[in-house]
Amino acid sequence: MPNLEEILEKYPFVQRDNLISILQDVQSEFGFLSEEAVVKVGKYLDLPTSKIYGVATFYHHFRFKTKGKYHIRVCNGSSCHVNLNSQIIREIEKRTEVKNEEVTKDGLFSLEETTCMATCGEGPVMAVNEEYFTNLTIKKVAEIIDSFKRLEE
Repeated sequence: MPNLEEILEKYPFVQRDNLISILQDVQSEFGFLSEEAVVKVGKYLDLPTSKIYGVATFYHHFRFKTKGKYHIRVCNGSSCHVNLNSQIIREIEKRTEVKNEEVTKDGLFSLEETTCMATCGEGPVMAVNEEYFTNLTIKKVAEIIDSFKRLEE
């Protein structure tokens, strides 16, 4: 597994234009952007950490916390909201015992409420890692979560 220095070495021409690419590589490797990583990237690119946090918080795909083995994203866009996604979110919270942007103590599940997931005609929608589930009901959510729990037994 590469360390942060090896990622930075992929960008020998130190340019601020590389910031987003570097952050993407760091998050891809470590699962999130740690404070240590942000500081090291800042030193490497001669940028203040506030600038790096500013860029990273502007883009929704960057995270500052680790995610669970099964990362659940729930659409919170207008269409899903109208289709009672709040009930879906409550069911997920109940079954996993996590709230938005939290990770279970065992690292198994994490939850993230996101903006539109581009499946507006099929809401409410959630994804577990990269597997999408549409037209959700409370019963369907329970079955999905339970199926991932069974994989760990």
